[in-house]
Amino acid sequence: MPEVSGVDRDYNLWVLLHQVSDIIFNAREAELQEHGLPATQAEVLFVIKAIGDKVTPAQISRMMFRRPHSVSGIIERMKKAGLVKKTKDLHRKNLVRVTMTEKGQQAYKQALKRKSVQKIMSALSEAERQKLKSLLETLRNKGLKELRIDPKKAPPPKFV
Repeated sequence: MPEVSGVDRDYNLWVLLHQVSDIIFNAREAELQEHGLPATQAEVLFVIKAIGDKVTPAQISRMMFRRPHSVSGIIERMKKAGLVKKTKDLHRKNLVRVTMTEKGQQAYKQALKRKSVQKIMSALSEAERQKLKSLLETLRNKGLKELRIDPKKAPPPKFV
C-alpha cells in the first residue's frame, strides 16, 4: 500500500471535517424545514440577535464569514418572507440596516430548538467536546491568520 504524504493526510482530514460540517448542516436544515426556515436564514437571525437590531449586511457578512453578495441574497429572500426589514440609515443614506420583524422573532424562537445538533454531538463525551472545541479554535485561529484576519478582532464563534 502506498504511503500517504503529510499533504494528503491534511487534505483527507479537511475533507472529513467538511463532510461532518455538511452532515450536521443537512440535519439542521431538515429539522428547520418543519418550520419552513432554511438553515442559512436561521443563522442570519442568530447573527442579528447577537449583534443587535439595526445591523448592517456587511456586519452579518463578516460574522458569518460569507461574501457580501451571498448575504445580500439571503437577506432579500428573508425580506420577501417577512422575516426581516431593511431600512436606510438616517445618518448615512448609503447604509442599510436590517431588523427582525415579529415573524422573524417567532422564527428565531423556533430555531432555538436544536435537537439535531444535540443528538449528533451527544456521540462525544464532555471531555471529547472540550478537546474538539480546543482543536477547532486552534484551526480557526490559524485559518484567520492565513486570511490575514487578526483572531482577536474576528467575530466570536458564538451566536447565542
